[in-house]
Amino acid sequence: MEKRFKVWVYREGELPLTHGGPMNDIYSIEGQFMSEMESEKSHFMARNPDEAHVFFIPISVVNIISYLYKPLVTYKRDQLQLVVSDYVDFVAAKYPYWNRSNGADHFLLSCHDWAPDISSANPEKYKNFIRALCNANTTEGFKPERDVSIPEINLPRGKLTPDGVKVLASNNRTIFAFFAGPFHGYIRKVLLEHWKEKDSEIQVHEYLKNKNDYFKSMAQSKYCLCPSGYEVASPRVVTALKLGCVPVIISDYYALPFSDVLDWSKFSVHIPSAKIAEIKTILAGIPDGEYLKMQKRVRQVSRHFVVNRPAQPFDVIHMMLHSVWLRRLNFRLPS
Repeated sequence: MEKRFKVWVYREGELPLTHGGPMNDIYSIEGQFMSEMESEKSHFMARNPDEAHVFFIPISVVNIISYLYKPLVTYKRDQLQLVVSDYVDFVAAKYPYWNRSNGADHFLLSCHDWAPDISSANPEKYKNFIRALCNANTTEGFKPERDVSIPEINLPRGKLTPDGVKVLASNNRTIFAFFAGPFHGYIRKVLLEHWKEKDSEIQVHEYLKNKNDYFKSMAQSKYCLCPSGYEVASPRVVTALKLGCVPVIISDYYALPFSDVLDWSKFSVHIPSAKIAEIKTILAGIPDGEYLKMQKRVRQVSRHFVVNRPAQPFDVIHMMLHSVWLRRLNFRLPS
């Protein structure tokens, strides 16, 4: 893939709805990926569409919400769907590439919660279209055999890990399990009801007095609880990996990123929402030796979730492209 895979980014469209996206905060991967794909330094950039293996639709769902829905007076998805549909119709009429594959070699990437809804207005039109999504919920239309699950990464000031946080070795981690965060969806509600400030080992907080203690506590924890919010993805998963903490993924129906090549059971713990009351029993039942193996693998896989600019081999941008490439391999253009 490194030497052969080429991506054509459609040139049509103007800022702010196309060719630009957020570079920071929880939706940052959308803007970072788009910027990388349009950079002259990217060796994945196709110089002409005829040499491309896939075609990228450079639409920013986050910017559509920001510019067309603010101030937000409606939660209807029709404006979002119309922008995407009009763009696809335009490039399909101008070029032969969409029609020859029925969209099977085209993809759009977004981390916004609304992104899966772009195709709900016309499922037939987008039935082959590759959607790279943070909100990879299999009960809401995400299809792992066609779509790509991407990680949600919070990039404050362009950095993955806050400055000044010391990542401790496994034998120096004094907190058994940690979570801090406000009510945000049913799973977190249940987590807070069961565990909020009730156990010295399972440290669950709604708010911390000092915000700087959040990352410090994760870096001192053996296990980091990563519950879904209103949607399945959580930036805590990537933060935990970067800080050497074994993520405990508390979610239902979440297709985890890069599962084609990464066995998440080797470096994380999955606890369904129905077993939130059993968190301590489940984690305490993991032998020390198994924990040490998982924590070592956390350090090994963390490089796959790092944003580099320009992108570097095995980092998150390469991993996302690899996932798209695998879906493209399942499709053959008609001769």
